[in-house]
Amino acid sequence: MAVPKRKHSNSRTGKRRSHDHVKRRQVSYCPQCSDAVPTHTVCPKCGYYQGRTVVEQADD
Repeated sequence: MAVPKRKHSNSRTGKRRSHDHVKRRQVSYCPQCSDAVPTHTVCPKCGYYQGRTVVEQADD
C-alpha cells in the first residue's frame, strides 16, 4: 500500500481544496407572484413555471 513519506503542507492542502467550495444557488423571481425562486424550479408559492401553472395550489 502506498503511504506518503512526508506530510503535505497546509499551503498545498489549501490549494487542493480551493475548488471544493459550495457555490450559492442562483435565484430568480417568479413573474406571477414576484417571490424569489431557485432557477429551473416550480414556484412553491403559486405553482407557476415556464409561462403556465403546473401545480394547482390548494387555498388554505
